[in-house]
Amino acid sequence: MLDQVIMARSASIGNGFDVKRILPYRLRRMLGPFIFMDHAGPVSKTPAELVKMDVLPHPHIGLSTVSYLFDGQVTHRDSLGVQQIIRPGEVNWMTAGRGIAHSERFEDPALLAATAFEMVQTWVALPEAAEDKAPTFTNYQPDALPIFTDTGVWMRLIAGDAYGLKNGVATDSPLFYAHVILQPGARFGPPTGFPERGAYVAKGSVEVNGHTYGVGQLLVFSNGIDPIVIAKESSTLMLLGGEPLGERFIWWNFVSSSRERIEQAKADWQAGRIPLPPNDNAEFVPLPPDDKSRPASSSPQPQALS
Repeated sequence: MLDQVIMARSASIGNGFDVKRILPYRLRRMLGPFIFMDHAGPVSKTPAELVKMDVLPHPHIGLSTVSYLFDGQVTHRDSLGVQQIIRPGEVNWMTAGRGIAHSERFEDPALLAATAFEMVQTWVALPEAAEDKAPTFTNYQPDALPIFTDTGVWMRLIAGDAYGLKNGVATDSPLFYAHVILQPGARFGPPTGFPERGAYVAKGSVEVNGHTYGVGQLLVFSNGIDPIVIAKESSTLMLLGGEPLGERFIWWNFVSSSRERIEQAKADWQAGRIPLPPNDNAEFVPLPPDDKSRPASSSPQPQALS
């Protein structure tokens, strides 16, 4: 039923802001095209603490960042001049392609004082033919994301095709990504038709094949077997997977099928050839101390939340 169970590890993205890091993992670097997954929060902060959580402008290549909130809000700015507040139920899909820089800032202290902030962020590696495409950014509102309901089951399709649903979120390879809420006793299963599939338990606990799994665990399902997931209590899952893309190198916030391309991205950021967001360019994250690019099958150390 399960190929693997991955337990999230605590990772700091600075200033005392810790996240649950699910992917990459030592024994599983990717799930379909998904090469990175962080679960941030729930956290509540004072206005003074809130500013310290800001993620300063930093670069990406060769991937799409996907931001999805359960609670709170955050403001995105990027090299294209986009400024976009993301709220719960929306999707921010930024394709870095040949290079983009962006920031994420917490600019409404009153909101975070009133509610916790909680977000799941993933990176989707691009197929080789799309790695150097022009960067793009799109915010998708909740009404553009189809909903499926059944007895004790609520699901929003964030991206891709699954359960006979599809939406207009632009992807570059076959994948699925869904937010699922299960009531106690509800039964649900991963979509068919994809060789790599997983379910991350964000809240609650579930049973698969007589074993119980809880918050912070990513269940990687065996290919060709369709398990039933049973909610032990009110539970929230993030379902994800798709077609694998092959080996990828990952260093800091850069992903590529080519080690040389990552070295070029390092030089480009160092030399200022990846533009900063025009409406957020007073500060930025410098290039970390040099290290060798590593394939997705080794031990990458991505640092930024997005």
